[in-house]
Amino acid sequence: MQLLDHVSIGVPDLDAARPFYDAIMTALGACKVYDRPAALGYGERCDANDLTSTCLAVYLDASGDTREIAPNKRHWCFKAQSRAEVDAFFEAGLAAGGRSDGEPGLREHYHRDYYAAFLVDPAGNRVEAVCHAASAP
Repeated sequence: MQLLDHVSIGVPDLDAARPFYDAIMTALGACKVYDRPAALGYGERCDANDLTSTCLAVYLDASGDTREIAPNKRHWCFKAQSRAEVDAFFEAGLAAGGRSDGEPGLREHYHRDYYAAFLVDPAGNRVEAVCHAASAP
């Protein structure tokens, strides 16, 4: 069962967020489905013929507060199909202005094959990519 249909992330500067999210979503194989003045979209929305798709929206936060988001436990985790995709997510995010919050590697305290990387986007949002598959022999 896929639990999430869509997720929205708010940022104070969409122009600063765009290269970061374009890079990490491309690394994870998610296509950009829209680029509007106040929002970006990646993945695909569900419809009556497709009940399994998911999408991510990155919205301009209209609150007017341009300060960085304070550190907190809230974060968004994206599924990766392979450990190489997790590595690509991490490298693409760093190259596009993100900062490391945990290099790619096993997190065995979650489970034996939990391979993940953590980034902080230019606004301070924490994002993760995880592959649950065992490594190839």
